[in-house]
Amino acid sequence: MLTTVLAALSLPLATTATAAPAAAPIADSATGTYLVTLADEPLVSYDGGVGDLAATKPAEGGKLDVASTDAKRYRTHLTDRQTRVAKKVGATVRQHFAITTNTFSARLDARQLVRLAHTGSVVHIAPDRFHYATDDRNSTDFLELSGRKGLWKALGGTAEAGKGIVIGDIDTGIWPENPSLDAPALSSRKPGPKDRHRPYRVGTTTVMHKADGGTFKGTCQTGDSFTAAACNEKVVSARYFGRAWFDAVPESNRAGYVSPRDSQGHGTHTASTAAGNANVRATVGGQDLGTVSGVAPAATIAVYKALWQSKDGQADGGLTSDIVAAIDQAVADGVDVINYSLGGTFESAYNDPAQVALRNAAAAGVFVATAAGNSGPGASSLANTAPWTTTVAAGTIASHTGTVTLGNGASYTGISTTVHRQVGPAPLVLGSAVRVADTVDIYADYCMPDSLDPARAAGKIVVCERGVNGRADKSAEVKRAGGIGLVLVNPGDESEDGDLHSVPTVHLDHADATPVRTYAATSGATAVLTEGGTSDVYPQVAGFSSRGPSLVANGDLLKPDITAPGATILAAVSPDGNHGHDFDYYSGTSMATPHIAGLAALYLSEHPAWSPMSIKSAMMTTATPTKTADGRTSDDAFAQGAGEVDARAMLRPGLVYDSGERDWLAYLEGSGVDTGTGVEAIDPSDLNYPSIAIGDLFGKQTVTRTVTATAAGTYRARVGIPGIRATVSPSVLRFSHPGQKRTFTVTLDVTTAPAGRVDTGSLTWTSGRTTVHSPIVVTPQTVRAPAEIKGSGSSGSTGFSVTPATSTLTATAYGPVSSPATEGTLTRMQEIAYDAEIPSGTRASQITVRFDAAEDTITGLLWGNKVGGVLQDVQVAVPDSDGTVTITVPHPTADALFVSLVAMGTDDETVTRYTYQANHITADSPVTGKATVTPERARVIPGVPTDLTAAWSGIPADARSSAWIEYANGAGTVLTLN
Repeated sequence: MLTTVLAALSLPLATTATAAPAAAPIADSATGTYLVTLADEPLVSYDGGVGDLAATKPAEGGKLDVASTDAKRYRTHLTDRQTRVAKKVGATVRQHFAITTNTFSARLDARQLVRLAHTGSVVHIAPDRFHYATDDRNSTDFLELSGRKGLWKALGGTAEAGKGIVIGDIDTGIWPENPSLDAPALSSRKPGPKDRHRPYRVGTTTVMHKADGGTFKGTCQTGDSFTAAACNEKVVSARYFGRAWFDAVPESNRAGYVSPRDSQGHGTHTASTAAGNANVRATVGGQDLGTVSGVAPAATIAVYKALWQSKDGQADGGLTSDIVAAIDQAVADGVDVINYSLGGTFESAYNDPAQVALRNAAAAGVFVATAAGNSGPGASSLANTAPWTTTVAAGTIASHTGTVTLGNGASYTGISTTVHRQVGPAPLVLGSAVRVADTVDIYADYCMPDSLDPARAAGKIVVCERGVNGRADKSAEVKRAGGIGLVLVNPGDESEDGDLHSVPTVHLDHADATPVRTYAATSGATAVLTEGGTSDVYPQVAGFSSRGPSLVANGDLLKPDITAPGATILAAVSPDGNHGHDFDYYSGTSMATPHIAGLAALYLSEHPAWSPMSIKSAMMTTATPTKTADGRTSDDAFAQGAGEVDARAMLRPGLVYDSGERDWLAYLEGSGVDTGTGVEAIDPSDLNYPSIAIGDLFGKQTVTRTVTATAAGTYRARVGIPGIRATVSPSVLRFSHPGQKRTFTVTLDVTTAPAGRVDTGSLTWTSGRTTVHSPIVVTPQTVRAPAEIKGSGSSGSTGFSVTPATSTLTATAYGPVSSPATEGTLTRMQEIAYDAEIPSGTRASQITVRFDAAEDTITGLLWGNKVGGVLQDVQVAVPDSDGTVTITVPHPTADALFVSLVAMGTDDETVTRYTYQANHITADSPVTGKATVTPERARVIPGVPTDLTAAWSGIPADARSSAWIEYANGAGTVLTLN
């Protein structure tokens, strides 16, 4: 997938045992490029109400017409308004967005950001962020698309599978000469009744009449090594978006092509996986790898290149504003499906500009498939988790295997696509044993370029460590040095990958790596490499695939949604970025996502009027469980979602759970996001979703769902979840015709399920041979408590109430912490920033800034999370009536909090004094004074409020102190003093 590195949090530091010194300002500034979203609706969701401007929102089932007079007028209104808002704070708009989001990008400093935050029409501000690409034996066979009884056959063959559908691929571009993308040239001849979906040219515009009755209009944007002739009846349109990236990356550090051409391979791989030609013979270096097919081989591809390549590799990727521009254009062109194989090391907020654009794309009827992320198997490592997209986990398929047999008789099977005949017996050596004289051992152990000595490595099988440089680059180094084989070993719990290597290679997992390393270090070690070996159980969720629960959803929405093949997937690539190969094996949720995008195209070809959420529901409720490593059925919903997609079953769902724009807005309101639309909030668990999730199941809760029948029938409910009494009402649903709707409730009542632990089960509706399956994931909680309580003075106490869910209540006080405050002054033209580095194990962080400002001086601060030194988000905070700003972050997940202070007086002579303080509460923080909570343990009645008392003494009366009161499940209350 493509990894999104958002803008901001610092590096984790160990907890110090001594008092922290006063903080020093940092050189960093809040100045940068930001995306500013305004309150008016964009074109896809505007339903009138602004003066005499007519509505532009498409009718239900329709698509947006950006070329209409009404759309042009309203678009001009939005962009003019954006220009005026920017001009008001002295900024210049860099890019306008008006189709899927009412947003502009501009370079802004801290003072401009604070002033914008005080502008009523501004609803959200986000930093422009970098997005980076990461990385049965035939996936279309595994999905049962091919063959006499396959889905393609049922749909009329590969020439009909996906016909009339356009898949928009937002990625690194395309290599159009690949055989998987070969097609007749575009002509000006209009299609007739027998080829009504054939694309054609009108001037420089590609026109295609689609299955839903709408019209796609794209273009083949020319540039480096890319002419208008590069597009054809398969690749019908190709554009590139790089304005922000070009501004950020100097020309001297740019690589690749300033055009839609793909220099890396990721985009060509995803596009051809979704909609490449059927039964294309894949050959590399004269080696026949078999045939490859796109999931929807009759669908067409529209390319939106928004990710770029730098010479040093440090600036590879794309910025949010370029990606939003790509989404905007894809919807304007009229795509039916968006493949979004991008993600992040940090979960995107629902109001992130790209997620807002995707929401409005879905509202306009576009199915959006997004990558779950490649940061697994750790919990809460997901990237794209919004309910309006289909979040895809990566599953395994039958492996290409190879076996390493050691001279001591031990043998180990791993992944291999390059061992086709026996290699050896031959000497087996560690890279460091055959290094060049002036290279350190570790450099050679990773088989870095020019690290191996040909005089020592020739004729040997070399053991190389994974990491630092590219996997295929290691085999290239072994080949350069005369080696005849490679054993690639994982130093940690990572995936095994079937790369096309320069020498025969077997990739082993972490467990097998240790004995191979140990043996290779002995005198006279030998090995033999052979093709084959026992394949792992499949499908499993790949180890790299990101897991839930979603932190943004607070456990009230199950993500990922579904699993699709994403490990060792063979598809077309760019030869520029793949050692001259036209095809290669890639692994990642990026590879899983286009399988779902392609399946959505197949669905839309058969049912062009279906909504994106109905299609997602059909996929989810007909999915099958994945396997565990020992072959058992997996119940890990946070890994697999609803399970592995079943391509044939998805076309016969029986019932679907549909939702649309108003449902998502109500969900957002219930999740604490102010949409500014006036839509009434719902409990997030009540979103009409094909799964049920409750992150805070406190005793008993009832959720509501509505299903729509795709065929007549009588359905009976079966529900179960350990330790919870589950009731469905009504438990029988009768439908007399397709399209009929029925509403039901599911009541979940905790009985013996342990508090604070995830509990999984399922709800299944059955009618004859049709089953509609929904996973249920809940977390029973122990207590409901206030997020913050306050106190004052050097000593004192305050009472507060909590409501327990269990018969035993425990509460523990940590702190108080009162770190030294930093004093300083601000002038009108000055911005002062701090990084509050967060120690490991921090329960809560609290930043306090006190301004001593003149009455006519505007003060405020910007703050956000930093990860790896990069700002991930930004928020504006203004002082209270006492001139104090307090930022409290329970259980911080960032490395640091970035805080930028601003004061704007009436003239340049204005000086504003301030104090800055950062308190981080850990289990062993140095304390100032004492804090307690009573009772610390008590027998209580579940569901009945219980009074607690927090007390403190020895607290400095003239400084902020912070304490943390923690309950049994890790939840807590911040005690803010003075």
